[in-house]
Amino acid sequence: MFRRTFWFTAGAAAGVWATTKVNRKLKQLTPESLAAQAANKAIETGHRLKDFALDIRDGMVEREAELGEALGLRNDPDAELAPPRRFAVIESHSSYKNDMKTQYNRNEDH
Repeated sequence: MFRRTFWFTAGAAAGVWATTKVNRKLKQLTPESLAAQAANKAIETGHRLKDFALDIRDGMVEREAELGEALGLRNDPDAELAPPRRFAVIESHSSYKNDMKTQYNRNEDH
C-alpha cells in the first residue's frame, strides 16, 4: 500500500512539474512575450554599443595625449600658434599655369 501511494504521489508531482514547465514555455512563446524579449535584447545591445563607443573615445583621447607627449606638443590653448608654412609648390604653381596655356591641346581638334 505504501509503495503505491509513493508512486502515485511521485507521478502526480512529476505531472504538476511538467505542466508548469510547459505552461511557462508557452507563455514565453506568445507574440507579446517575444516582442518584449526582442525589445530587451535591442536595448541591451544599444547599451553595449554605447559602452564600446565610450571605450573607443577614451582610448582615442589617451592615445592622442601619448602622441602629443611623444611629439612635444603642448596642450596650452593660450599658446601662440606658429605662422602657417608656405610651400614652394604653391609659389611655382602660377608659372605652371602659364606654361600650360602655351602648350598644344590635342582635344581642340575634335
